[in-house]
Amino acid sequence: MKPENEKLIDDFLAHADDLGDDIVADVEKMLGIVPFIFPILRDRPEAFALSAIADYRISRPDSLDAKTAELIAVAAAAGAGADSCLKVHMGAALKEGASRDEIFDVLLIVAMIAKTRVLASSFRRFREVCGDGRGTAE
Repeated sequence: MKPENEKLIDDFLAHADDLGDDIVADVEKMLGIVPFIFPILRDRPEAFALSAIADYRISRPDSLDAKTAELIAVAAAAGAGADSCLKVHMGAALKEGASRDEIFDVLLIVAMIAKTRVLASSFRRFREVCGDGRGTAE
């Protein structure tokens, strides 16, 4: 890394512990809760600051409004089976103006995609083992 870039990063990270308090407050305002992983990550102020800032910038892109970003986070959390994240982002979606019906429909779409993923993979194995219904295996 160029020395001037290293210095910029070092200068930023010198304030990582102080930034941590502000980051936690901002995330609590955004999500309505402090995720349980934050206090643990705060044991490493530099990693916490870099990770939390990156997550914030990714979760609130300029191209999407906050409600849409939270509905996407709901879908991603549901698809990943991240139950705690799902609960947090459902609450944040409501806070950003999403309706109960919008969240419900997002969950139905996630379930449809999950079902398709399971069926596509399973039916490929089914044809390999059981044949294609015409007495031949693929």
